[in-house]
Amino acid sequence: MQKSSVPTIKDVARHAGVSIATVSYVLNNKPAAVSEETRRRVLQAVEQLGYTRNITARNLRSSKTRLLGYAWMETANPRPNAVLEHFAFHLAREASHAGYHLLTFTFPHDNPLPVYDQLLRTGRVDAFILASTVRDDVRVRYLLDQGFPFVTFGRANPEWDFNWVDTDNHAGTYKATQHLLTLGHERIAIVTWPEDSLTGNIRLAGYQDALRDAGIQVNPAYIIRREYGEAVGEVVFEQLGELPPHERPTAVVTVSDMTAISVMSEAEHRGLEIGKTLSVIGYDDETLSQYLRPALTSVRQPIQAISYETVAILDDTLNQGPAETRQLLIAPELIVRESTGRPIDP
Repeated sequence: MQKSSVPTIKDVARHAGVSIATVSYVLNNKPAAVSEETRRRVLQAVEQLGYTRNITARNLRSSKTRLLGYAWMETANPRPNAVLEHFAFHLAREASHAGYHLLTFTFPHDNPLPVYDQLLRTGRVDAFILASTVRDDVRVRYLLDQGFPFVTFGRANPEWDFNWVDTDNHAGTYKATQHLLTLGHERIAIVTWPEDSLTGNIRLAGYQDALRDAGIQVNPAYIIRREYGEAVGEVVFEQLGELPPHERPTAVVTVSDMTAISVMSEAEHRGLEIGKTLSVIGYDDETLSQYLRPALTSVRQPIQAISYETVAILDDTLNQGPAETRQLLIAPELIVRESTGRPIDP
């Protein structure tokens, strides 16, 4: 993506010799936060650089829309993401409790910026909430450069300073792997997402650290990276089936419940008994997990708490102005059901 020649809030801050936070204070009409001289200098820089006038006018208004923008990413897979549906529900409820409403929209996964840019420049929303973040997410970089309020559900780049709330995914897979170790499993595999998935890599690290802390060497053959698809279980067993019988895993940790269900289905097709000859753990604790037979052991994400903290951070930002960056990890909970048990040789 080519760098835009449109002046950003960073350019204004540099030209005025102040911080980005100070520019934001001025543009959000908070005169008590800065001196009159600083305010004059910032507004002069805005004028000289031609910083987008409609953004400036919108930020200088005393009134607010009370709308928070939240987007769904359009993908080739039409299946709804149960975690994000759960998040959107609780987000809407928490926003309503705080006096806001959600303005929902969609964006194409390969070109997300135009719709964010349009909503920002037309003053349709007071802030954005981002989900489905990826490494070096261009939406995060754009909103940082514009100095526009936002919070993300998920991380993007450890070197970027912005507000985010996330599940402690490392702790989630650590707990899952530790549970299997406690049951007596030592040959434990993991099915995670491809290398470009930040969340997948964090969950993988939790699994690896749990094994190392138990004195068990991580076996690269037990690490399977795959996007979710109908045939993911088949791929898993094709890879694991290349191992000698005495080296094949007795348990599998997966990156999502849907992946776990695919693994369970293929395992049963191959004559394995879930919870006995093969233990399986999912991630997300979708509603259907408890109704499977056997019911799925899964890591439950703290979606309600994440929604509450996300809205709370934005509410503070919009009403009190920029403050110290808040980055919160909230611990998930391991829900133990019948899909895990002590290892039994097939």
